[in-house]
Amino acid sequence: MKKMIMRTSGLAALALVAACATPSQRGTEVTRFHLGQVIPAQAINMEPADTEQENSLEFRQYETIVANQLANLGFTQAALEEAEMIAVINVERGTREEVARRSPFSIGIGGGTFGRRTGIGLGTSFGIGGSSGGEVIVTELSVALKRRSEGTVIWEGTATRITQPGAESPAAIVETLAAALFQDFPGESGRTITVE
Repeated sequence: MKKMIMRTSGLAALALVAACATPSQRGTEVTRFHLGQVIPAQAINMEPADTEQENSLEFRQYETIVANQLANLGFTQAALEEAEMIAVINVERGTREEVARRSPFSIGIGGGTFGRRTGIGLGTSFGIGGSSGGEVIVTELSVALKRRSEGTVIWEGTATRITQPGAESPAAIVETLAAALFQDFPGESGRTITVE
């Protein structure tokens, strides 16, 4: 089966791809939304989408991964009071059913079409159909960049990857997701692509 680099076909075609493809064939699915404005590199603060995770070791690990990708783009991590830009980070990990049950992460630009279950992302290519290789693990990294002073989201994106249980460590998977998410930043708004 030919790999799809850009997904522009209908839901039925995506469901067929999901049912036939094995985890190694899917790569990392990335969707980004932005306002079409230049996003200059600047001081940036990191925070979790779930504030209860702020002091967890797991979030600190993911925060470092995202900060490293942003540093490659010229951003510098700073304390909240020193940064106008905030990166809101969310990581979901589990079976397709577990991830699909959780609330979608979206705080701005994409609205009803961002993330999962509404025509883009997990709902179409990862949440439909079975897997010939048995159960798989879905890991999804979502990041939103917003202005601290006014709370306006200026960029948001999600990267999703499926793997066999135990094939890679969660941190290694999130590193792959972050690299794909920020590749060619800010990316084409509203388009879902697969990064191999």
